[in-house]
Amino acid sequence: MHRIALLFAASLAFGETVHFRIANEPKEGAFTFLIPSGWRISGGILRINPMTGGGPLNSIAAKLDMQIASADGRTVLRWFPEMNYVDMRGQPAAAMFRLGSNYNGAVVWPKLNAAGYLEQAILAQQRRGAENVRVVATYPLPKAADSYRQVVRQMRVPIDFQFDAALLLAGYSEGGAQWEEALYTAIQDWGPAAAGLWTNKDTFSVRTSAGSLEKLGTVVSVILHSVRLNPKWVEGEIRGQIQRNEIAIRTQEEVTRLDREIVEHRRRTNAEINNQMYHNLMGTEEYVNPLSKRVEVGSNAWSHRWVNERGEAIYSDDTNFDPKRLGLEGFVRSPVRRRFPDK
Repeated sequence: MHRIALLFAASLAFGETVHFRIANEPKEGAFTFLIPSGWRISGGILRINPMTGGGPLNSIAAKLDMQIASADGRTVLRWFPEMNYVDMRGQPAAAMFRLGSNYNGAVVWPKLNAAGYLEQAILAQQRRGAENVRVVATYPLPKAADSYRQVVRQMRVPIDFQFDAALLLAGYSEGGAQWEEALYTAIQDWGPAAAGLWTNKDTFSVRTSAGSLEKLGTVVSVILHSVRLNPKWVEGEIRGQIQRNEIAIRTQEEVTRLDREIVEHRRRTNAEINNQMYHNLMGTEEYVNPLSKRVEVGSNAWSHRWVNERGEAIYSDDTNFDPKRLGLEGFVRSPVRRRFPDK
């Protein structure tokens, strides 16, 4: 096991030295990402069996239901699974299905916009024991919504999808402590031809102690921008979806193209979230990795960065910091990419 020589305090304040280790998605190795040493991962890729789930509408694609928690458990990052819902209003069979019932594997529920979904389906359901819940702010994110539309157009999908995206900031008390939470989602409306089908996409939340969310943003930024998809898993997942959905087999070039579009979509979405979440939740910088010779996106909250061949990173504001003094071997300085001229 890779030796960990840096310990984390209860909160990650600006200016601390933070060692990020590389971690795998636990269940299927779908992707890798960086997390602070000492943080724990639970959950991962989720698959719904159409036989036990009541139908195929939520069983074609893999879903992500994963949580990352700090060592003291006071900071939690959560990815919620992408689920299909059906709005039965106006449908001939509407009288046969009550709210919350199952329709071919999807939950029957009136379509919500992004902010409504975060407040009603995530915050209200996940924080049932919370008191004095208050929505501090809601930010519509039209540019993020537009990035989803661009991806759909590039994929030449013959459906007029509509999207809405939003960020919600909330505060509440629970378990004798005060908390604050930031939540993001996008809602995909499949349009009239899909008979009321709608989906939540990329639903994500960050919960931490009250007063800590803003300074936590630098850590969240590193985690979100470090995700690297496993190409073999992507190929297998797409081929599996093709088989489960009984559509024509695409070529390897199409698989590669989709992979690139997924990465570009994530970049655009993260950039838009950056505009609102306490101005620096997604603060980033471009660094040159001297080992891979590639330009990488990292946090701009620290003055210095080190990386190793495993993809792990250390950030510090200490000019004299040396990873070797802490028994961390193989780390080299990763400088900021030069500008004007770019060489």
